[in-house]
Amino acid sequence: MSLTLVIIGFTCLVSYQAFNNQSLFHSLKHNPYTEHRNKEYYRMLSSGFVHGSMTHLFVNMFVLWNFGEIVEGYFVTFYGSGLGRVIYLACYLAIILLADIPSFISKKDNYQYSSVGASGGTSGIIMMFILMNPWSMLYLFFAIPIPAIIVGVGYLGYSSWANKNSNDNIDHGAHLWGAVAGIALCLILLPETINIFMERIVSIPYFN
Repeated sequence: MSLTLVIIGFTCLVSYQAFNNQSLFHSLKHNPYTEHRNKEYYRMLSSGFVHGSMTHLFVNMFVLWNFGEIVEGYFVTFYGSGLGRVIYLACYLAIILLADIPSFISKKDNYQYSSVGASGGTSGIIMMFILMNPWSMLYLFFAIPIPAIIVGVGYLGYSSWANKNSNDNIDHGAHLWGAVAGIALCLILLPETINIFMERIVSIPYFN
Protein backbone atom coordinates (compact mmCIF):
# COMPACT_ATOMS: atom_id res chain seq x y z
CA MET A 1 0.00 0.00 0.00
CA SER A 2 1.28 3.45 -0.88
CA LEU A 3 1.85 6.10 1.77
CA THR A 4 -0.56 8.32 -0.15
CA LEU A 5 -3.39 5.88 0.54
CA VAL A 6 -2.42 5.85 4.23
CA ILE A 7 -2.61 9.67 4.30
CA ILE A 8 -5.99 9.56 2.57
CA GLY A 9 -7.30 6.96 5.02
CA PHE A 10 -6.08 8.92 8.05
CA THR A 11 -7.52 12.17 6.71
CA CYS A 12 -10.89 10.55 6.05
CA LEU A 13 -10.91 9.06 9.56
CA VAL A 14 -10.11 12.37 11.28
CA SER A 15 -12.54 14.31 9.08
CA TYR A 16 -15.34 11.82 9.71
CA GLN A 17 -14.78 12.01 13.45
CA ALA A 18 -14.85 15.81 13.27
CA PHE A 19 -18.10 15.77 11.24
CA ASN A 20 -19.72 14.10 14.25
CA ASN A 21 -17.89 15.99 16.97
CA GLN A 22 -18.03 19.78 16.73
CA SER A 23 -15.71 20.16 19.71
CA LEU A 24 -13.05 18.17 17.89
CA PHE A 25 -13.67 20.11 14.67
CA HIS A 26 -13.20 23.48 16.37
CA SER A 27 -10.11 22.30 18.25
CA LEU A 28 -8.37 21.25 15.01
CA LYS A 29 -9.35 24.02 12.58
CA HIS A 30 -6.97 26.79 11.54
CA ASN A 31 -7.88 29.85 13.60
CA PRO A 32 -5.05 32.41 13.62
CA TYR A 33 -6.57 34.42 16.47
CA THR A 34 -6.62 31.40 18.80
CA GLU A 35 -3.24 30.18 17.58
CA HIS A 36 -1.68 33.54 18.36
CA ARG A 37 -3.39 34.08 21.71
CA ASN A 38 -3.10 30.52 23.06
CA LYS A 39 0.06 29.43 21.22
CA GLU A 40 -1.92 26.60 19.55
CA TYR A 41 0.29 26.53 16.49
CA TYR A 42 -0.51 22.86 15.87
CA ARG A 43 -3.77 24.03 14.28
CA MET A 44 -1.90 25.14 11.15
CA LEU A 45 -1.12 21.47 10.57
CA SER A 46 -4.15 19.73 12.09
CA SER A 47 -6.52 21.85 9.96
CA GLY A 48 -5.28 19.94 6.91
CA PHE A 49 -6.99 16.80 8.22
CA VAL A 50 -10.48 18.18 8.84
CA HIS A 51 -12.99 19.35 6.24
CA GLY A 52 -16.13 21.42 6.06
CA SER A 53 -18.26 18.82 4.26
CA MET A 54 -18.18 15.39 2.63
CA THR A 55 -17.87 17.07 -0.78
CA HIS A 56 -14.90 19.11 0.42
CA LEU A 57 -13.26 15.95 1.75
CA PHE A 58 -13.99 13.93 -1.39
CA VAL A 59 -12.57 16.55 -3.77
CA ASN A 60 -9.33 16.93 -1.83
CA MET A 61 -8.81 13.20 -1.40
CA PHE A 62 -9.65 12.51 -5.04
CA VAL A 63 -7.00 15.01 -6.10
CA LEU A 64 -4.47 13.57 -3.64
CA TRP A 65 -5.20 10.05 -4.89
CA ASN A 66 -4.74 11.09 -8.53
CA PHE A 67 -1.46 12.95 -8.10
CA GLY A 68 -0.02 11.90 -4.75
CA GLU A 69 1.00 8.37 -5.69
CA ILE A 70 2.83 9.64 -8.76
CA VAL A 71 4.69 12.28 -6.75
CA GLU A 72 5.40 9.72 -4.03
CA GLY A 73 7.00 7.60 -6.73
CA TYR A 74 9.40 10.42 -7.60
CA PHE A 75 10.65 10.56 -4.01
CA VAL A 76 10.99 6.77 -3.87
CA THR A 77 12.97 6.77 -7.13
CA PHE A 78 15.33 9.50 -5.90
CA TYR A 79 15.77 8.49 -2.24
CA GLY A 80 14.77 4.83 -2.08
CA SER A 81 11.64 3.18 -0.74
CA GLY A 82 11.98 3.89 2.99
CA LEU A 83 13.62 7.32 3.07
CA GLY A 84 11.72 8.45 -0.01
CA ARG A 85 8.35 7.90 1.65
CA VAL A 86 9.49 9.59 4.88
CA ILE A 87 10.61 12.66 2.94
CA TYR A 88 7.40 12.64 0.88
CA LEU A 89 5.31 12.61 4.06
CA ALA A 90 7.40 15.37 5.62
CA CYS A 91 7.04 17.38 2.44
CA TYR A 92 3.24 17.01 2.37
CA LEU A 93 2.95 18.06 6.02
CA ALA A 94 5.33 20.97 5.46
CA ILE A 95 3.22 22.23 2.55
CA ILE A 96 0.06 22.21 4.69
CA LEU A 97 1.91 24.18 7.38
CA LEU A 98 3.52 26.64 4.96
CA ALA A 99 0.19 27.24 3.22
CA ASP A 100 -1.32 28.46 6.50
CA ILE A 101 1.50 30.68 7.71
CA PRO A 102 0.56 33.73 5.56
CA SER A 103 -3.03 33.72 6.86
CA PHE A 104 -1.72 33.26 10.41
CA ILE A 105 0.33 36.42 10.00
CA SER A 106 -2.39 38.47 8.31
CA LYS A 107 -5.41 37.21 10.28
CA LYS A 108 -4.05 36.76 13.81
CA ASP A 109 -6.17 39.66 15.09
CA ASN A 110 -9.36 38.53 13.34
CA TYR A 111 -11.21 36.22 15.72
CA GLN A 112 -13.84 35.41 13.07
CA TYR A 113 -11.42 33.95 10.53
CA SER A 114 -10.89 30.19 10.32
CA SER A 115 -10.26 27.58 7.64
CA VAL A 116 -10.02 23.83 7.21
CA GLY A 117 -9.05 21.35 4.54
CA ALA A 118 -6.14 19.70 2.75
CA SER A 119 -6.36 22.05 -0.23
CA GLY A 120 -3.04 23.71 0.55
CA GLY A 121 -1.30 20.34 0.65
CA THR A 122 -2.98 19.02 -2.48
CA SER A 123 -2.17 22.25 -4.35
CA GLY A 124 1.50 21.68 -3.63
CA ILE A 125 1.33 18.06 -4.75
CA ILE A 126 -0.34 19.07 -8.03
CA MET A 127 2.42 21.60 -8.71
CA MET A 128 5.08 18.95 -8.12
CA PHE A 129 3.35 16.75 -10.67
CA ILE A 130 3.17 19.60 -13.18
CA LEU A 131 6.89 20.36 -12.84
CA MET A 132 7.64 16.75 -13.78
CA ASN A 133 4.92 16.44 -16.43
CA PRO A 134 4.28 19.88 -17.94
CA TRP A 135 2.59 18.58 -21.08
CA SER A 136 0.42 15.89 -19.50
CA MET A 137 -3.26 16.42 -20.16
CA LEU A 138 -5.46 17.33 -17.22
CA TYR A 139 -9.20 17.24 -17.75
CA LEU A 140 -11.25 20.25 -16.68
CA PHE A 141 -14.69 19.08 -15.52
CA PHE A 142 -13.50 15.56 -16.48
CA ALA A 143 -14.04 16.44 -20.15
CA ILE A 144 -11.90 19.33 -21.42
CA PRO A 145 -8.21 18.41 -21.97
CA ILE A 146 -5.75 21.13 -20.97
CA PRO A 147 -1.93 20.81 -20.77
CA ALA A 148 -0.76 20.63 -17.18
CA ILE A 149 1.54 23.64 -17.51
CA ILE A 150 -1.40 25.79 -18.62
CA VAL A 151 -3.45 24.55 -15.68
CA GLY A 152 -0.58 25.36 -13.30
CA VAL A 153 -0.08 28.90 -14.55
CA GLY A 154 -3.83 29.53 -14.58
CA TYR A 155 -4.22 28.10 -11.08
CA LEU A 156 -1.48 30.32 -9.67
CA GLY A 157 -2.89 33.37 -11.43
CA TYR A 158 -6.46 32.78 -10.33
CA SER A 159 -5.50 31.92 -6.74
CA SER A 160 -3.43 35.11 -6.51
CA TRP A 161 -6.31 37.20 -7.85
CA ALA A 162 -8.94 35.49 -5.70
CA ASN A 163 -6.79 35.82 -2.58
CA LYS A 164 -6.96 39.60 -2.99
CA ASN A 165 -10.43 40.06 -4.44
CA SER A 166 -12.74 37.17 -3.59
CA ASN A 167 -15.27 37.39 -0.76
CA ASP A 168 -16.31 33.72 -0.73
CA ASN A 169 -15.54 31.25 2.04
CA ILE A 170 -12.71 29.55 0.17
CA ASP A 171 -9.17 29.97 1.51
CA HIS A 172 -7.57 30.98 -1.78
CA GLY A 173 -4.47 32.09 0.09
CA ALA A 174 -3.83 28.52 1.23
CA HIS A 175 -4.25 27.34 -2.37
CA LEU A 176 -1.76 29.92 -3.60
CA TRP A 177 0.89 29.48 -0.94
CA GLY A 178 0.49 25.71 -0.87
CA ALA A 179 1.19 25.68 -4.61
CA VAL A 180 4.22 27.94 -4.18
CA ALA A 181 5.50 25.80 -1.30
CA GLY A 182 5.10 22.68 -3.42
CA ILE A 183 7.17 24.19 -6.23
CA ALA A 184 9.89 25.36 -3.84
CA LEU A 185 10.15 22.07 -1.94
CA CYS A 186 10.18 20.08 -5.16
CA LEU A 187 13.12 22.09 -6.48
CA ILE A 188 14.96 21.74 -3.16
CA LEU A 189 14.25 18.08 -2.39
CA LEU A 190 14.26 16.79 -5.97
CA PRO A 191 16.98 18.99 -7.51
CA GLU A 192 16.89 17.17 -10.83
CA THR A 193 13.37 18.56 -11.31
CA ILE A 194 14.59 21.76 -12.98
CA ASN A 195 16.48 19.79 -15.64
CA ILE A 196 13.54 17.46 -16.23
CA PHE A 197 11.17 20.42 -16.49
CA MET A 198 13.39 22.33 -18.94
CA GLU A 199 13.92 19.26 -21.12
CA ARG A 200 10.22 18.48 -21.26
CA ILE A 201 8.92 22.02 -21.62
CA VAL A 202 10.90 22.55 -24.84
CA SER A 203 9.82 19.16 -26.20
CA ILE A 204 6.28 20.19 -27.05
CA PRO A 205 4.65 16.89 -28.07
CA TYR A 206 2.25 18.46 -30.57
CA PHE A 207 5.13 19.53 -32.79
CA ASN A 208 7.37 16.46 -32.55
